[in-house]
Amino acid sequence: MEFVEFENVSLRYAEDGPNAIENVSLSVKEGEFVSVVGPSGCGKSTLMKLISGLKPPSDGYVYVNGRQVGGPLGIVGMAFQAANLLPWRTTLENVMLPMEIVEPYRSTRKAKRAEYEQMARDQLARVGLAGCEDKFPWELSGGMQQRASICRALIHKPRLLMLDEPFGALDAFTREELWCMLRDLWQQQPFTVILVTHDLREAVFLADTVYVMSKRPGRILVRREIDLPRPRDLEVTYTDAFSAHVQVLRESIGRVRES
Repeated sequence: MEFVEFENVSLRYAEDGPNAIENVSLSVKEGEFVSVVGPSGCGKSTLMKLISGLKPPSDGYVYVNGRQVGGPLGIVGMAFQAANLLPWRTTLENVMLPMEIVEPYRSTRKAKRAEYEQMARDQLARVGLAGCEDKFPWELSGGMQQRASICRALIHKPRLLMLDEPFGALDAFTREELWCMLRDLWQQQPFTVILVTHDLREAVFLADTVYVMSKRPGRILVRREIDLPRPRDLEVTYTDAFSAHVQVLRESIGRVRES
C-alpha cells in the first residue's frame, strides 16, 4: 500500500516566484524507510513541509494514508537537526509535549497522566536515557538531546516519522550510535520513515530506498533501492556492496553539481 504519494507536485513560495520543487512524483509504502539526498537548497526540507501539511502544493497532489493532505497531520512525528528541547522543561516533560497537543491524547492527558508518563519513561529507556528524566536540556550532551528529541517525535505513536538532518551536528561516533538507535526503534515498532540527509553513508545504512534530488528547482533524478540484508550492523558499512551503493549516489550528486 502506498502510504505517501506525490503526483506531479510543484511548490512556489511566492505566487510569481520560481519553483522550489518541480514536477515531483514519488511513493512511499507503509513501513518503508526512505532517505532523500541532494545538494543544499534542492528542496529536501520543502518535501517535508508538503508531506506534513505545513505547506500546500502550488501544483499537483500530495496524499498520506490515502487522503489528500489539506493541513497539519496528527499521524506525523518530526525531528530536526537542532533538538529544540524547551530549556525550562525536564527531559520527561519535553518528551511528553505532544501529549498536550495531539488528539486523542490531549483530551485525556489529565485522566491518563500516569499512563502517558510511563509511556515516556519507557521510550526514554529504549534509547538509553533511563535516569535522565529529571535533567534539563543543558545537562544533556548533544547526542542525548537528539535521543530525547526523537523520543518526543515518537511518543504519540505516529505512523510517519519525518527526520530533517537529525544527526548532522553530531560527531561521527555519536552519529553512528544514533543510526543504530533509530534502526532498532524502527524494527521494534514499525512505522514509515522519511529521512532528509546530506550523509550518503547514513542514507544507505538506514534506508530501503534512496531518492536523489536535483539542484533548485528540486526534481527527483534517481531512485535507488538498497538491497543490503536486514538487520544491518555497522560492519556492513565496510563491505564492497555498501561502498558500491554510496559510490553510485556520490556520482549522481556529483553530476547534479556539475550540471
